[in-house]
Amino acid sequence: MRRAVVTEAPCPGAGSRGLDRDGGAEAGAAEAGAAEAGAAEAGRAEAGAASVLAIGIIGAMTALAVALLALLGVFVVSQRAANAADAAALAAADAMSGAVAGVPCRLAGAVAARNGARLGDCAGDGAAASVTVTIEAVPGFAVTASARAGPPGWSGAAPP
Repeated sequence: MRRAVVTEAPCPGAGSRGLDRDGGAEAGAAEAGAAEAGAAEAGRAEAGAASVLAIGIIGAMTALAVALLALLGVFVVSQRAANAADAAALAAADAMSGAVAGVPCRLAGAVAARNGARLGDCAGDGAAASVTVTIEAVPGFAVTASARAGPPGWSGAAPP
């Protein structure tokens, strides 16, 4: 006949005193203790996972912001090029019409330079002027804009 042995030490996870019949309850308590230790170890292994996720999200947002700033910078340069082309075309058209003294394409080049652009092409047809300007956005990448100024609907023929 076997005897039940009452132990005074509480078993982890048992909540009360453990009984031992040939090590049965204490073996179960040891397994429960090992399971709790494994769970605690798993919890420690996952500690800091939110920090890694937060760093990843911050990195992705930073990359998106840098790409967006580059795109907006190119947009600003394209607007500057369009403004420079408009001003240069108006200056050339004014010189062609006689409103301003000077050589039309030379004036267009000076106005384009004041606006940070380089005059690429300049052509005049009677009272109308067409120009093309270029602005270097970043090294190796240039933005080009064209404009025409003159009387509306000018087909190139002399006015009556």
